[in-house]
Parts: sequence; structure tokens; C-alpha cells
Amino acid sequence: MTVSISRSALTLGVLLSVCAHSVSAQVPSRTELVKPIRNETFDRNGKTKKRKQGGNPRTVAGFLAFDGAMDGNRQVDPQIAVGGGYVLHGTNHGLLIYDKTGRYVSGVAQSGFNGGIDPKMFFDPHNRVFGFDLWNPWDRAKKKPVNISISETSDPTGAWNTYPVPAPQGRDGGGIGFSRKWIGYSFPGGKDRTFVLKMAEAKAGRPATVYHFSGSLGHPVVTQDPMDDLHFVKVSRKDITVVKVTERKDGTPVVVKVGSTPHKLAYNGFPPQSPQKGTKQRTASGDRNPKNLVVQSGYIWFSHAVNCKRRAAVQWHQIKLDGRIVQTGLISDPKSSYIQTTIAVNKNQDVLVGFQETNEAMFISPRLAFRRAGDPKGTLREMVNLGEGQAATNGVAWGDYSGSVIDGDNLLDLWTVQSIADKRGRGDTVIVRVPFSKAGK
Repeated sequence: MTVSISRSALTLGVLLSVCAHSVSAQVPSRTELVKPIRNETFDRNGKTKKRKQGGNPRTVAGFLAFDGAMDGNRQVDPQIAVGGGYVLHGTNHGLLIYDKTGRYVSGVAQSGFNGGIDPKMFFDPHNRVFGFDLWNPWDRAKKKPVNISISETSDPTGAWNTYPVPAPQGRDGGGIGFSRKWIGYSFPGGKDRTFVLKMAEAKAGRPATVYHFSGSLGHPVVTQDPMDDLHFVKVSRKDITVVKVTERKDGTPVVVKVGSTPHKLAYNGFPPQSPQKGTKQRTASGDRNPKNLVVQSGYIWFSHAVNCKRRAAVQWHQIKLDGRIVQTGLISDPKSSYIQTTIAVNKNQDVLVGFQETNEAMFISPRLAFRRAGDPKGTLREMVNLGEGQAATNGVAWGDYSGSVIDGDNLLDLWTVQSIADKRGRGDTVIVRVPFSKAGK
């Protein structure tokens, strides 16, 4: 049977589609103009309290490794971003810069960037700038600002602009992401729990219009593909939902739903607390909600900690932009717990998953596993041991996340920062580079 569609009918269909798109779109609930705090240099020309630690480059399991922050408590919350020839490292105690051979360059306290905790960091390869957030719940004005800091160039030792976005009802647990055009942040607490601002305004250090949205759009995604739209992802017990922030002709953002798909995952519950050697004190394992997501090669990638047969396990995924799963992998063992995971993916779709291991005969210890794009779906190669913990922690809290990222200079090498329990049971950090010089086996 032949079906013919008249031009008028086709035009009507397009109009109906556009109308439906407009009806389902979510517009900002409010806007505000935020003026930046400018630092002429990373350390404000020596005015910020200096922080010097880490370095000690060496080879571990055949890979370059060096120490990051060594002054953490049990909630070190380590992150890194790599680009411009540098490694920018953040924890709850401050910020550090190394060169890519692992040598210390500079370090400061958070006070130099308007204060705060829970850093999440990125290097934007499209605009060639670094970015991070610090949430400050202790400011005198009681605005609880989310401080979004963006470097003016790819040199993190140079000038920065910090945008203090008020979040008076905010709570711990926010996440940051970016696209070629947008910076996005979502956090728990309050009515408006997501905001975006334009990357161009932040890079230029101009006053930035901040667009707030009601509720949470999900976790913002790090967009390594050259895309203007910024995606957000929610993983419920049943579905994976993806929305995106896109720009209207007048320059304002609007949220459009991309898709919502049942994931049918066997393991998706919150992970139980994990055991440690020589103590009954269990430790936090992480969150079933992913802490970092990446758009690479037209797909979204993420890992998260889950409950697998009453043990914490690491699960990772490649999904389409509408939420449909392409492949899933699981790192689990009936005698070990795997915790605090993050993922990194390069332009060839090689994957690194970073995490930590602990069990009744082991202190918290850093690990990674990786795969080449051509490996069988859902598989990782043998786990890599990055060190061994030396003592048990003395409380439940053990960070909230780790960090795994792409090298923003070559878009091939993958890096991870993981916590390791030191002799006091506190969180030291180790930073590791896994080179992927070209596609291959």
C-alpha cells in the first residue's frame, strides 16, 4: 500500500510537533545577575594561604602515579581536572596544582575562592578553561553560595573569576557539568535546585545571568563532544531519564525532555556500608546516584555504587542520549566491597573506572580497571592495584566520591584520583595517569 502525504499535511505535522515541543519545555523559574570576584592569579598574588603537599612522582603498576593531598580527614572528597599541561586537584582542605609529570606547582586554601567544601572540577576542552565549584554554608551573610570558579585561560596559575550564586536552602550533595555553551549545577534543598549560566560570560569574567529552574533536573553531564546543549540525568529505581538545556533564539535557556527508559537493572539499590580490617566500624560506600557523567561519542557514560548481594559493588554503563542502555558492566566479589566510583572515557571510547576496595581483611585501598573500545561489551580488564591502605577509619563517613577524567590536551589519556587510608585511618590521595596513545588492543 502506498501512503502519500500532502505538503499542507506535512506542514501541519511540523507545526504540531513544534507546539508539542513548546508545551513540554520547562522555562526558568527566575533569573539573577551575579557579579564575579576576580583573582588576578590563582593565589591572589600571594595573599591566599599557601598549601604545599603531594608530588613524589613514581611508577605504580606500570603507570605514572604521584601523591595528591595528604592532609585529609575521613571526608577528603578528592577531584582532579587535567588540561593546559597541568593537573588541578581539589579536596575539602583546598586546591593544588601539579604539572603532568607529578611535580608540585602551587596550592591554596579554599578561602582564596570565597570558601566552601565539596569541590567538583573540570577542564573544558572546547573553551580551554578550568572550572570548579565550592559550596559555602558558613558565609556571614547566610546566603550559602555555590561558588562557581572559571579560569580565564588554560593556565590555572593565572586569573580566575568566581560567581557566588546564592543557595540559602541548599544542602550537601551538588554536582557540576558543562557543555560548549553552558555551565550547570544541581543540588539538594529548596524550591529551585538547578541553575545554569553561559560559559562565554564566565570565561570573559563578565557579570553572568544565572537561570534557575524549579526542582532538580538531575545530575549535570560533562560534555566532551562539541555540543551546545547541556544534558542532565536522573537514575530512579525503575527508569533513566534524560533532559537537556538548549538555547532559544532570544538566548534564554529552556529544558526539553530527551527520553525516559526503563533500565531493568538487577542491581540498583543503595550500597550497604562496607567492612574494614580489624574493626567492627563500617564505612560509607558511595551513592547509587552517579557522581559524574560524561557525554562522549554521542553516548552518556557513568558508574555508580550499588547493592550486589549485600555487598557494595561498582556498576558502569554506556547509554544513548535518550536513556537506553547500550552496555553495562559490574565489578563485584562476594568477599570484597568496591566503593566511591567515578568513570572517564576518551575520544576512542576507551574507559577507565576508578574506585576503592575494602573488606574484612583489608583497609580502604585505591583501584582502577579499564577497557579498550574493542573489548567485549560489558567487560573490563584486570583490576589494577594502586596501593594498600594502612589503617581503619574511625567513623562511617569516607568521602563522598573520587575523581576520574580525560586529559583535556590529547583527549586520549585517562586519569584518576583515589583516596587511600593512611596510618591514622585518614584519607590520603593518589593520582594516576593511564596512557592511551592511540586506538588499539
